[in-house]
Amino acid sequence: MAPQPCPEPLKVSAAQVLGLDLSPLAGLASLAPAALLTAAGGLVLDFDWPREAEDPRELSEIPELRLWSLRADALHPWLPLVLERSGGQLTRHVAMLLPHGFSPTEGIRFAPESLELWITQRLFLLDHWAASGGIECRASLGQMAAVLGYELDPGFWSVLP
Repeated sequence: MAPQPCPEPLKVSAAQVLGLDLSPLAGLASLAPAALLTAAGGLVLDFDWPREAEDPRELSEIPELRLWSLRADALHPWLPLVLERSGGQLTRHVAMLLPHGFSPTEGIRFAPESLELWITQRLFLLDHWAASGGIECRASLGQMAAVLGYELDPGFWSVLP
């Protein structure tokens, strides 16, 4: 079955952010891994966060949003796998978790060592999670890594049992 986009963005209110309330993810969290993977690359998180018009910060620079994202990532490690990729949702989520810089011309630039450690750990984690559910998702994991600017060595998966 081909991955299906989530029909609507998941709204995350300011109150949910401040309360570290992950209830917007509850519906996805209740799915079995195979069902969850049908949404791979399609989830959009819509943060309803009040901002002054002159606030120059990117969402990933707002401490409250970063804290909510860190908690969401810790309790739902599959989240990066299901986040939308081409419109920047995955990149923004990872920017909430890792040191990075922002350039108006180049966009988000991750600290290379941090990205390498995070993506390697996440590939191991999600490959194990999928395999424990009898699912193969290495191609999707490779796509997730590529969106973040991380190229997997062709032999990466061959060393795993």
